[in-house]
Amino acid sequence: MSGQEITLAVVIAAAVVILLLVWLFMRQRRTQALRDAFGEEYDRTVEARGKRSAAEDDLIERRERVAKLQIRPLTASERDGYANDWNETKALFVDSPVEAVSRADRLLTDVMNARGYPMGDFENRHADLTVDHGEVAKHYFAGHEIAARSSDATTEELRRAINHYEALFADMTSEIADETGASGESEIDEADRREAPTKPAAFSTTTRRPGD
Repeated sequence: MSGQEITLAVVIAAAVVILLLVWLFMRQRRTQALRDAFGEEYDRTVEARGKRSAAEDDLIERRERVAKLQIRPLTASERDGYANDWNETKALFVDSPVEAVSRADRLLTDVMNARGYPMGDFENRHADLTVDHGEVAKHYFAGHEIAARSSDATTEELRRAINHYEALFADMTSEIADETGASGESEIDEADRREAPTKPAAFSTTTRRPGD
């Protein structure tokens, strides 16, 4: 092998090593970004999928899917209505804990639907929730697991389910939609102002100078 061929082989080998190092760096960077974004859900997904690469592809797919959704905060009136429903649900726990847990599960589904999350099975709802609410999505998972076997669960387990659901409910209803325009007036007030008849301009009198 000539010296030129050896040099070429070394250059090619060095390029392959550099490309490999860049690929490993980008892979580690992606892994860290997904860990930071999804928290405990990252490890749970890795365990469920069996392979880190498959789990990361799953998480990225979730994020891309949720980015296309029209997720919105609740209006003040919607939040107040759901808050009343939640208080009634908690009060129901005293006499009927099983029904209270079942009702809490349905109420959270209604809240998610109102905010724009698509209605599918629990797995899809939970997966979508982990994208922007990773820290509390685990409460949805834990609460639903107890609700699914509520007829056999103890009162203490049902109480934990309510607590899990309450953490998620508080998070999902914490943000309120801004119902005012940039000027600070409500959209209805602004529309009324635009539609109100314009007052005719007052006629001005011009003082005539002597001799005019």
